[in-house]
Amino acid sequence: MSRHQSSTSVHSVTKYQNQGHDIPELNGASSRTGQGNATVHNWWWPYKQLLRESAAEFAGTMLLMIVGLGVNCQAVLSSDRAVSASPKGDWISVSLGWGAAIALGVWVSGGISGGHINPAVGPSLLPAQAQHADHSSQVTLAMATWRGFPWKKVPAYCFAQLMGAIVGAAIVYANYFHAIDIFEGGRGIRTLKTAGLFSTFAADYMTNVSAFFSEFLATAILVLVILAITDKGNSPAPAGLVPLALFITFVGISTGLGMNTGFGINPARDFGPRLLTSMVGYGKAVYTFRK
Repeated sequence: MSRHQSSTSVHSVTKYQNQGHDIPELNGASSRTGQGNATVHNWWWPYKQLLRESAAEFAGTMLLMIVGLGVNCQAVLSSDRAVSASPKGDWISVSLGWGAAIALGVWVSGGISGGHINPAVGPSLLPAQAQHADHSSQVTLAMATWRGFPWKKVPAYCFAQLMGAIVGAAIVYANYFHAIDIFEGGRGIRTLKTAGLFSTFAADYMTNVSAFFSEFLATAILVLVILAITDKGNSPAPAGLVPLALFITFVGISTGLGMNTGFGINPARDFGPRLLTSMVGYGKAVYTFRK
């Protein structure tokens, strides 16, 4: 491209931007115009960005699973004297562990994808035009419905979250494989006795309707807090501290509302590990346990 052609292209892009339009692709190149430091992206940049965001959701959800399911396994499996000389956790440690898990997952992925790590609730609660200016933590479907998160990104986000949950559960299972054998009473024995370390199972006294209400209530509280702490007209959390607010929220939910159903709240958090358990020897019992 000649110097005259380059100058003409820069002038055209700058004029187009000054008219209030998004900057178009320019000859398949990615460059800076030099006027207003505007960036011109090539044709595959949107796909690269979506892949980057999906990878962040995968990593954040995987970390959520590793820490959260890990604390489940440590607290329960250590109660067997054949596994540990003394217990290494209780309900409080489980609640704190899951609070830390969600905070870490959002901190890891929030700056790139918004840190949804939850198909139902996710972090793009901000208006569409502000999403890249403030990556706070909300929930995917809820944000697409109420806060302008692009629907075209929802399938990729949800798939990445599910895959991250499966991989995270697999890592935890590999880490505690031998302790599970001891706890179950033999190598390769897999029953609902330890399936609950990975997925949530409602208490026997709960009806299907009661279990649904319990999960609905806990999820509604999570969404309410997320909407409140990311609303600039309310009292938003300081930059970078949304994960800390989520930590407090999650600890409150788990300690106050977790007993009945195990505070699943997150579809990927429950379904991903449930798929994993059905593949490693627990079978269809993880789906038919209430029949």
